[in-house]
Amino acid sequence: MNSKTAAPHSHAPLLRLVKQYFEQDPLAAAHTMETMGSDDAAEVLKYLPSAMAAKTLVLLNDAFAAVLLEKVPESTFRKIGNRLDSQKATSILLRFSVEMRRKFLDLLDEKQKREIQELLNYPEDSAGRIMSINFIAFHGDTKVRDAVDKIRKLARRGTALSYIYVIDTEGHLTGIMNMRDMLLAESGVPLERVMRRDVFSVNYLDQVEKVANALSDHRYFVAPVVDNDNRLLGVVRAEQLIGDVQDAVSEDIQKMVGVGGDERAFSPLSQSLKTRLPWLHVNLATAFLAAAVVSLFEDIIAKLTVLAIYLPVVAGQGGNAGAQSLAIVMRGLVMREIPPHKAKKLILKETLIGIINGVVIGIVTGLIAWLWQGNPVLGIVIGLGMVVNLTVAGLSGAVIPLAMKAMHLDPAQCSSIILTTITDVMGFFAFLGFAVLFRNFLI
Repeated sequence: MNSKTAAPHSHAPLLRLVKQYFEQDPLAAAHTMETMGSDDAAEVLKYLPSAMAAKTLVLLNDAFAAVLLEKVPESTFRKIGNRLDSQKATSILLRFSVEMRRKFLDLLDEKQKREIQELLNYPEDSAGRIMSINFIAFHGDTKVRDAVDKIRKLARRGTALSYIYVIDTEGHLTGIMNMRDMLLAESGVPLERVMRRDVFSVNYLDQVEKVANALSDHRYFVAPVVDNDNRLLGVVRAEQLIGDVQDAVSEDIQKMVGVGGDERAFSPLSQSLKTRLPWLHVNLATAFLAAAVVSLFEDIIAKLTVLAIYLPVVAGQGGNAGAQSLAIVMRGLVMREIPPHKAKKLILKETLIGIINGVVIGIVTGLIAWLWQGNPVLGIVIGLGMVVNLTVAGLSGAVIPLAMKAMHLDPAQCSSIILTTITDVMGFFAFLGFAVLFRNFLI
């Protein structure tokens, strides 16, 4: 922070003139500051009375206000920050890094600090949590030439430019400009005369899933994020959503096989064991459940031992078919491609696929069993068992993750284990049950 704290005595007349200017037309004075370099503007802010400085910051672009506050002494920041409205102070603090934000919060009075922290705590999986504060906004009465000059300076510093947002004196989002409109507009015209007023935006409380669907539907790569009063808070970019999705996919893949989402290749041995062993015990329990189903048919298996040969075939095909359905549905959930009103349609589709796969694979398996064992009835039994198992697999692969999502549980956490249990149990029960029905033709 700047270490200067007092104005030279020789500058007193100039400072009185500056204060008078801010008192008579604070809006014009604020806009004049926005056209200045940040160091010069910070010097002006530093020598204004704290009440006047706070009033000026309210009229400034939040991003520019944050830059100025970083350059003033801590004592000046404390005086100004405690006079700001908590909503405005929050909007400015969001422009800081997490470390700087924490440092500046500690300078504020407890009441102001508490109110701001409540506003800073955006809900999990909300647009506010993932939004970027790296955007450009101007007031509506800013002239096109002044905006272009500022954009050129920012571009030379490597600032990414896409859309230019237009706000009113209270920070409400009023319009948007793209670079083409700005370059074609007359230089002396205010932005509010040439801006586009039909602005697509998302609320900071909107779920990431809703935001992703909205961006996809409108084919936008960036959207402004606003609060409940339509104040501009930040922007959310498509690449940020993609990055979040990629992280989520990698974690979900690990969770589906009973590995912690945060485990890495060289995580400590204790962490790996802690996350894997519990799910291995769960898997062991489900395996015994499948074994218990097989034990119900000990008599028929003892009399017709050839049935045991086909048990792994039934289990393997059911597990693979269910995994295919599960993978498609899980991807759809992660990519936000499955709105609630289409869940029933997806379940019906996966079930139909399961039925068709079951019939085709059942016929192939039945023919192989007939040719191998020389018994056509055995082929019918294994074929019918395969139809039932693959139908259940398709249905379960779709229902399990969707049901867990509806119950606000993590679909990736145990969907695979539940699916394997259902396909093994139903596959064994169907195959051996048909064997009992046709036992007179098998023995």
